[in-house]
Amino acid sequence: MKERIITTKKNGMGMLAFIIIMYLVSMPAMMFGFSSETGIGTLIGILFTLWIAGGWILALGLKVLKPQEALVLTLFGKYYGTLKGDGFYWVNPFCTAFNPASRTKLRQSGDVAGESSLMQISAEGVTASTGTGFDKKISLKIMTLNNNKQKINDCLGNPVEIGIAVMWKVTDTAKAVFEVDNYKEYLSLQCDTALRNIVRLYPYDVAENVDTTGDGIADEGSLRGSSEIVAGRIRKEIQERVAIAGIEIVEARITYLAYAPEIAAAMLQRQQASAVVDARKLIVDGAVGMVEMALEQLSEKNVVELDDERKAAMVSNLLVVLCGNHDAQPVVNSGSIY
Repeated sequence: MKERIITTKKNGMGMLAFIIIMYLVSMPAMMFGFSSETGIGTLIGILFTLWIAGGWILALGLKVLKPQEALVLTLFGKYYGTLKGDGFYWVNPFCTAFNPASRTKLRQSGDVAGESSLMQISAEGVTASTGTGFDKKISLKIMTLNNNKQKINDCLGNPVEIGIAVMWKVTDTAKAVFEVDNYKEYLSLQCDTALRNIVRLYPYDVAENVDTTGDGIADEGSLRGSSEIVAGRIRKEIQERVAIAGIEIVEARITYLAYAPEIAAAMLQRQQASAVVDARKLIVDGAVGMVEMALEQLSEKNVVELDDERKAAMVSNLLVVLCGNHDAQPVVNSGSIY
């Protein structure tokens, strides 16, 4: 279905003035016509009587659009065209607005009024809210979809909770209305599917021998460290899925990322152990360098001559002092070193 823009002039004000004027003059004209005994007068009275009875139908063709709004019109079941652009229009009064997603409200989308009768879309399903009336206009503004966070297994099988915010807008109103049953619900479901497909390709943190790009070479991609790349791939996949509905995905961002509660404590202990090991490794490397430097300077300056046994004892003592968790307690030897 190709979008067809109605290029009619913004003649709503003129038509409204015409209807008001005709109703103002119809009553006296009808009374004058029936009071006249001529055939022409009677005809005039009949015509204005018919106008009073059915002239209001023309008012059904008056349409008001605000900036960044569109209205898809059908005429006896066929696609008539789309009104775009702010203004006061008059179209065929038998045209009806069509928008199957008018009762649907995405979480934090802000595209429909809160007073309307709506359908709430979330990852948990669809729930109805009370209210009266709804608007069949289609918003062309950039809107935000923020579905509930999902629990997904990463490429290592670890369950993680992740949530995304998707900025989107309607670019083709005909596709949005006629190609899918409900373009808002369709977008929400496709976002959840694309998120699941991409997240399962990445580990939560950097892992060895993991290929996240599909080129057969292990890389350092991860959900935590490559959030921009992951968000870009999510946006691309969603766009491919919703192009049929005339929707453009402007941006996608990860808004929440954490291990699932059942493994969060264990993963925290793992991260702490890894940090302790890294810190100890750095301390030991530094201590070995300091001991080596001390032995070289003692030998170069001939401060003292040490045999292998004394060197080993000195190295042991220095490593204990430099690598210990607590401050060393010095022992003073007031006699001979031998």
